[in-house]
Amino acid sequence: MFSDSMKKTKIIVNLLLMIFIIGLIFSVYKIITWQKDNKAINRQLENINKSVKINEVEDNNNAEIIEQQEEIPKSNPYWDYIKMNLIDVDFNELKKTNKEVKGWIQVNGTNINYPFVQTTNNEYYLTRAFNKSYNDAGWIFLDYRNNIETLDKNTIIYGHSRLDQTMFGTLKNITKNNWYNDSNNYIIKLSTQAHNTLWQVFSVYIIETTSDYLKISFDSGTEFLNFAKMLMNRSKFDFNTSINENDRIVTLSTCYNDNKKVVMHAKLIKIENKNT
Repeated sequence: MFSDSMKKTKIIVNLLLMIFIIGLIFSVYKIITWQKDNKAINRQLENINKSVKINEVEDNNNAEIIEQQEEIPKSNPYWDYIKMNLIDVDFNELKKTNKEVKGWIQVNGTNINYPFVQTTNNEYYLTRAFNKSYNDAGWIFLDYRNNIETLDKNTIIYGHSRLDQTMFGTLKNITKNNWYNDSNNYIIKLSTQAHNTLWQVFSVYIIETTSDYLKISFDSGTEFLNFAKMLMNRSKFDFNTSINENDRIVTLSTCYNDNKKVVMHAKLIKIENKNT
């Protein structure tokens, strides 16, 4: 006969064993699902890269260098940046798969080289791939409040930080010294149906989850400048650039872990209008 204490011990052991088995089954399920999602995303990326050509284009009469209000030293890499070619993407093939495609983004020094989409909220593409199939990898997407055709003061693009380094998985690299030490990395290129643009990075950081950097419009130039100053003060590195009240910025945001975000900000320095 088992004593009461032995019975209690046996019950506890069985419960712990059951919890362990359930946890193991759940972990195996998550690993299988993660791998399945990765394969589906990689197939879509292969199809996209086969059907879409990204052209580098030299400046033409429609290209405009954004006027800088401050004097920039000749040693500043800005003077090299504005000579860089823009990228131009034909979105006709992409639209056959997803009519919500809004543009293409390249970020130097990362693997980010994708079309981005937009819908009526900021939740749908957290669990939807480019072809709108359910996928926990999600896709790169534009904040639903933004108008990419006219460009708000702050254009915001989101993506998951995937362990396989797809989507915004390599954005974590921007806070490392080896990324910062190469000034060629301080560039973001966007192509949309309306224009091709070049953006110069001015701030990168990791921060406890907050929404204060996700403001897209401002009541005054002073409010915008205070906002920009906040972003610059957070930066892990000094990019030796400045923001004026006429600037427009782009913000990239992803998770660093469950409680923190990795964020990059860049200002518009060159634009080519495609519809003129």
